[in-house]
Amino acid sequence: MKQALMFMIFLAFLHGCTEGENPTIIQPVNPSGTWKGHPELDDIVMYEVNLRAFSNEGTINGLIARLDSIKTLGVNMIWVMPIHPVGVLKGINSPYCIKDYTAIGSEYGMLTDFKRLVDTAHAKGMGIIMDWVANHTSWDHPWTSIPGFHTVNSSGAIVHPPGTNWTDVADLNFGNRMMRDSMIAAMKWWITECKIDGFRCDYADGVPADFWSEAIRSLDSSSNKPLLFLAEGTRGDHFSSGFDLIFSWNYYSTLKSTFSGGNASSIISTHAAEYNSVPAGKHRLRFTTNHDESAWDNSPVGIFKGVQGALSASVITVFLEGVPLLYSGQEVGRASKTPFFSRSPINWNENSAMLKSYQEMMAVYTKNAVARKGINEFYSYQNAVCFKKTYLGKEILVLANVRNQQTVVSFPLILQNTVWKDALKGNADTLRTNVMLAPYEYRILMN
Repeated sequence: MKQALMFMIFLAFLHGCTEGENPTIIQPVNPSGTWKGHPELDDIVMYEVNLRAFSNEGTINGLIARLDSIKTLGVNMIWVMPIHPVGVLKGINSPYCIKDYTAIGSEYGMLTDFKRLVDTAHAKGMGIIMDWVANHTSWDHPWTSIPGFHTVNSSGAIVHPPGTNWTDVADLNFGNRMMRDSMIAAMKWWITECKIDGFRCDYADGVPADFWSEAIRSLDSSSNKPLLFLAEGTRGDHFSSGFDLIFSWNYYSTLKSTFSGGNASSIISTHAAEYNSVPAGKHRLRFTTNHDESAWDNSPVGIFKGVQGALSASVITVFLEGVPLLYSGQEVGRASKTPFFSRSPINWNENSAMLKSYQEMMAVYTKNAVARKGINEFYSYQNAVCFKKTYLGKEILVLANVRNQQTVVSFPLILQNTVWKDALKGNADTLRTNVMLAPYEYRILMN
């Protein structure tokens, strides 16, 4: 009986590895040989790709074609949303309903395409992390036929994840040793076979900390380069489990409420509270949107009251602290929501001026170490955010109006009559006793 069960597990693991091609004989396309793994956390700029919206084709090749455009934003790590086949049984076409952990969904392309993506990104100085859904599978995943791999109720029937309304997926049982081993083996396969650079782990709070500890240790040992692990979650034990980054949900909520009339000083206090629990060498992921927010809530242009408001929110978020995340389409100010259960291609020709503003903003951030590594000094205001960063004798001062009306910022004595260079315009800027900021105006000053 045990031998039969192990054979079933082996078949389930190989299910995706033979879909249309034999991955063991595929050779890397144009290997660069120069990519040594992700940069230091302080230096990472991340970009999330929703393949179904990113190109007219909705494919991996559509992403490859736009890698240079992503690069213009200073991006060096790309998070690709799930690329696996999507479950049909009880399904709603969610890419987070995984039918096969070791296969590429036909809508996205083939394994050769994904390998080409990784190689091409590496050659351009960018890494690729996969979106990994460890908490649950589709109802037609091969593992549902293996006893003990999923959580069951008192009647022995598999259940969807407790405490959720995610009825399209089946909850996995992390009390089962063989399931855990199979999960880690599947994750390791993408590292060894496709040379990916890590994982963004979906709903990390729904998975036991001891699994993450075991998985991260095992995956790190299987790689010849540093891997990046990002937890979509709020639990403090994610850092001790080995994650490098955790989502910054509290900051995001405060940012939204501030642009809806809340006190701007709450952004600083929320930031400080979040970083009180961040160990040295780790970081929070900071964003003004992601696939969930742009699909169900609104786009940044909607949430932050227009293009200029969205840019102001981004300047605060990028420069304050943490690893900045940009999401497909935010750089061109897509006004409508961006679904990911269906196709909705982005118009990349929209808002070229906003794209230029993002490119200029990110150029300042990526070219100046003080912007990424500086120690913060905060100045508290109700209608604007203001902070100074200092690093190795360099200073950068960020001011951002969070209101759709003029705002006066009165400077403390330490900033009065100081001379700076406007990092975006290139001209000298002398700060007197105060400054009038236009609606949602932001300034990035350096000396």
